[in-house]
Amino acid sequence: MTSSTPTIRATDSSAINDVLVIGFSREDKRGKKSFSLHSGSLKVDQAPLLEALEDLGATGAADEVIKLPGTTNKLVVLTGLGETPKNSEFAHETLRRAAGAASRTLAGHSSATFALPHSSSAEFAAIAEGALLGAYAFAEFRGSSKAEQKLPLSKISIYTKISTKTDTAKLLKRASVIAKYTFIVRDLINTPPSHLTPDSFCQRFKKLASGTKLKVEILDEKQLRKLGYGGIIGVGQGSANPPRLLRISYQPTNKNAKRFALVGKGITFDTGGLALKPAQGMEAMKSDMSGAAVVCAAALAIAELQLPVAIDAWAPLAENMVSDTATRPSDIITIYGGKTVEVLNPDAEGRLVLADAMMKAAEVGAKAGGLDGLIDVATLTGAQVVALGKRTSAVMTNNESFSRQFLDLAEQTGEQFWPMPLPEELRASLDSPVADIANIG
Repeated sequence: MTSSTPTIRATDSSAINDVLVIGFSREDKRGKKSFSLHSGSLKVDQAPLLEALEDLGATGAADEVIKLPGTTNKLVVLTGLGETPKNSEFAHETLRRAAGAASRTLAGHSSATFALPHSSSAEFAAIAEGALLGAYAFAEFRGSSKAEQKLPLSKISIYTKISTKTDTAKLLKRASVIAKYTFIVRDLINTPPSHLTPDSFCQRFKKLASGTKLKVEILDEKQLRKLGYGGIIGVGQGSANPPRLLRISYQPTNKNAKRFALVGKGITFDTGGLALKPAQGMEAMKSDMSGAAVVCAAALAIAELQLPVAIDAWAPLAENMVSDTATRPSDIITIYGGKTVEVLNPDAEGRLVLADAMMKAAEVGAKAGGLDGLIDVATLTGAQVVALGKRTSAVMTNNESFSRQFLDLAEQTGEQFWPMPLPEELRASLDSPVADIANIG
């Protein structure tokens, strides 16, 4: 079961009788705070709303949401945009987050109209994406309490004066596809490991890809062992749920399109293996497959949007469990391609499954004429959270030009990344006296 995506449309009708969402920002002049309302091209009676903001002690901070009873509307929702910019143009991510914050608070309401400031297609798209992404709920495993859960918005309207209906239709289609596959990723991350094994992960995406132009290949544990995927086998051999390697391929009509490989870490649950993790917080390790979910969902989204790029998405999937068959510290495994690895820490398992998949991805890419880029997505270490916090992801690369392109695109789409160093001298710390390389330094 996949969480449903709300329907979304553009409207230029000022006759709004459902929930109305508008923005507000703050200005600080000579120590005095004041507010401004931002409803795009929709005219609203501002005086009572501004008075209510003052009376309620609003701050105008980004992500602040205030609900007020409406007159012609069921409810007026004021969503914070932060400080009023000098040029009166809000950043795309500010609009996206403001729409999302409002949408999240509207669980229990069926429909809402978002009248937020925008003058460009990109700003319109950001509002649509935020409104959709905020309307998410995970209820698959609720039993008797399911009836008590308030459902998210099911119908969203974006008030706009963008004149070309074709443009808004394309933008809303793209926003809906992004939300649809983001919800799939969220659902998979939220699914408990009792219901998400390496094989069931593969079967979900096989079903999702059915009837599309995507090609799906799945290698089971026997094939993995026979073909030499020692990293995936080594990590997964301690579990009763055997490992898998999932490949999802998309080829556009243009045979000369740029080709990228996406590789995502797919540890459906990570106990740490024999290097057992502390009990506190281990429940979060059901999310250790999020990289695999991201790259597979991205392949499906790219295919649905018919983007002119060839994609191979690879998901090495395993459970890292404790048992008498689990990999032991000092064991040596042979990853795909023949390199031997001394496993000093069974909890440094992500790099082992990724190594198999990345080697295969590079091999397949070379046979297809070469890759224009290989990107892996993984929840590899809590040290990243220590370094950058919970909202910023780290980027490490051996190609600075490619990294700059990636970071520029991330900024455009509102994703927070930060480049981290990858000095050459670190390689020597991985030397092993008994194998080609060790899995920790």
